[in-house]
Amino acid sequence: MGSVKKKKRQEQSVGDALISVAIYVFYAAFAFICVYPFYYIFINTISNNDLSQKGMIIFLPHGIHFENYVKAVKIPGLLNAAFISVSRTLIGTILTTISTAFLGYMFTREHLWHRKFWYRFVIVTMYFNAGIIPWFLTMRNLHLTNNFWGYILPTIVSPFYIILAKTFVESIPKELQQAAEIDGAGTMTLFYRVILPVIKPILATVAIFAAVAQWNAFQDTLLLMTDNKLYSLQFILYQYINQASSLKQLVNSSSGSAVAQSIATVQTATSIRMTVTIIVVAPILLIYPIFQRYFVRGIMIGAVKG
Repeated sequence: MGSVKKKKRQEQSVGDALISVAIYVFYAAFAFICVYPFYYIFINTISNNDLSQKGMIIFLPHGIHFENYVKAVKIPGLLNAAFISVSRTLIGTILTTISTAFLGYMFTREHLWHRKFWYRFVIVTMYFNAGIIPWFLTMRNLHLTNNFWGYILPTIVSPFYIILAKTFVESIPKELQQAAEIDGAGTMTLFYRVILPVIKPILATVAIFAAVAQWNAFQDTLLLMTDNKLYSLQFILYQYINQASSLKQLVNSSSGSAVAQSIATVQTATSIRMTVTIIVVAPILLIYPIFQRYFVRGIMIGAVKG
C-alpha cells in the first residue's frame, strides 16, 4: 500500500514538474515576444546604419556607436517638443489624479446634492461621443486651439478613473470616516487627512494610466495645434516617420558632408525612425517600475466591489 502511494506521489510530482516547465517555457516565449521589438529597435539605433538600413541587424548589434542619439537631439524642434510632452504629462497627470480622487470621494458622500444624478451624468459620457467635428468646434469656441491648456483641460475628468476611485473609497470602512466626523472633521479635512492617505494604490494606478495617455497622445496636437512651438514629441515622431527621407538629408547636411562621414554613422531613414522611437518610448517605460507595487492592488480593489 505504502509503495503504491509513494509511486502515485512520484507520478504526480513528475506531472507537476512537466506542467511547471511548460508554463515557464510558455511565459518565457511570451515575454520574449513582448520585449524583442524594443530590443530590435534599440540594437538598430546603436549599430552600423548601413547594415541597419539593409535589415542585417537581427539579434546582435554590429559596429556599435551612439552617433544616432547625438544627432537626434539636433533635429529641429525635438527638444522643444520633448519639453511640451514632459510638461503636459506632469501637469495633466497631477490634475487628473487630484480631480479623480476628489470626485470619486464626493460621489460616495450620501449628503451630496443629487449625488446619483451627477454620478450618472459623468458616467454616461463613457458611452456617448459627439465625434471629432463637434469636439473641435467646442475646443475652438473655448479658445483652446493653439493653447497649451488644450492638452490638459479635456482630460482632467475621466469617467473610468472616477469609477475606480469611487469603488476604492467605498471599500474603506465607514467607521474610519465616522470617527473623523465625530472629531469635527469637515468634508475637505476628511478628504485630505483621511481619504487621500488610504487611497494611494488607486491614485498610483490612475497616475500611470493618465501619464501614459498624456505621453502617447498626438491626435490632439494634429487637430488643435498649428503653432510648431506647441507640438508634442509624439506628433514630431509622427511627422518624422512620414518624412524620414527628407529629414535624413537635413541631419546629414547639418553634420557635414555625407561623403566625409563614416558610412557607419551616416543617417538613414531607418536610423531616424528607430532613434526617435526609442527617445519617445523610453521615458514612459521607466514609470512602470516606480508604481508597479501599487498597480495590481489598485486595479483589483478599484474594480471589484465587496
